[in-house]
Amino acid sequence: MSHELHDTELKQLIDRWIAQWNEPDADQRRCLIREVWAEDGHQVLVNPPEDIRDTAAAYGLPFPAVEVRGYDAMYQRVTRAYEMFIAPGEYVFEQAGEVVRHAGAAVALTWVMRSRRDGSAAGSGLEVLTFAADGRVRSDHEYVA
Repeated sequence: MSHELHDTELKQLIDRWIAQWNEPDADQRRCLIREVWAEDGHQVLVNPPEDIRDTAAAYGLPFPAVEVRGYDAMYQRVTRAYEMFIAPGEYVFEQAGEVVRHAGAAVALTWVMRSRRDGSAAGSGLEVLTFAADGRVRSDHEYVA
């Protein structure tokens, strides 16, 4: 069972969760990751990128779970997303809509990768988060649209 955050705690955590993806300073990004994620926190890309699925299919295998676990791996994951999408200055990640609470104290968060030029959505996703007793993210199941 997931720890249930109060509304204010949840808003602050989600604000930091979004901020980690947009943070240009590497040291500050690392600090945000430690504030957001439990030490053993993990993210699972439920629907990994198409090239991963295609490669697995070519070998007659179901596509593998793509999982990131722990601070160092999470830092690499967040930093690579920053380098690919945010650093060039074309996009920014934003929360889209309200967080929805689910049974077991899980929450669903939707996000959008928005063009800085014209505000159009270039990508989006859904995160299903659970929390450790200290209020940080224990698990994140990510579905990229």
